[in-house]
Amino acid sequence: MSGVRYKVAEAARLAGVSASTLRLWETQGLVVPERSPTGHRQYTEADLARLKRISWFRVERGLNPAAIREALEAEVAADDDAPAPGESGIDNQVGRKLRSLRHAAGKTLELVAGEIGIAASVLSTLERTSQGVSVAVLHNIAAYFGSTVSSLSGEEEADARAVVRAGEWRAWPKTTPGVTVQLLADGRNQMDCHRFVLEPGASSEGAYRHEGEEFVYVLSGRVEFILDNDQFYDLGVGDSLYFESKRRHAWTNRHDGETVLLWINTPPTF
Repeated sequence: MSGVRYKVAEAARLAGVSASTLRLWETQGLVVPERSPTGHRQYTEADLARLKRISWFRVERGLNPAAIREALEAEVAADDDAPAPGESGIDNQVGRKLRSLRHAAGKTLELVAGEIGIAASVLSTLERTSQGVSVAVLHNIAAYFGSTVSSLSGEEEADARAVVRAGEWRAWPKTTPGVTVQLLADGRNQMDCHRFVLEPGASSEGAYRHEGEEFVYVLSGRVEFILDNDQFYDLGVGDSLYFESKRRHAWTNRHDGETVLLWINTPPTF
């Protein structure tokens, strides 16, 4: 056998329940631990994570054993639907990273979604496809796990290039309809240097904030920024905006065609 194995008493302590409760859960079919050659129960790390989820469903949701089994099966089914690493390449790296962060935290889809304020189905779709959420929601999910959208998108993993030629921009995985984010500087830098391409009607779909300072320059089209919910800025070609990232900010493409922005954030906290 490989990996850590816990005896009943230790597993019970780590899960925050009694040893007799673990034995009861086994008779109810909620968990099936391994057995040693001498017949003693042995719980793996995966078993321990499952025990914590069972406890959460019982205490926080008030579910009975049958309902807990259904909830666990639904969670496993959602996870099984997620593409395996490498199956979808870079296009699904955001979802894979978020799923890994959630599993590392030992949290369920429903728990994370509830704490962020979105539907569990939305988070499940994001983990499986890396698509279907607004920029504001994606930022909030990244912040929840102590990460950034740039990091989830693999920006820091790209090989640094001193010169990036026109048209040779690498792009973030496209998680938000109508929004394309291209990298104007690769690698781990002190600034996020991006080229935002917004299709007609594209927007952040909500306000967000973080640490740092930002500079936006309109290359083409027209965009509206809203700061702190009550300050409106209509920017056209050649206009620029500088603001502290801690101010709540939202934006919308107000042009009937494509709008392109030069967007710099420092330090890279978005």
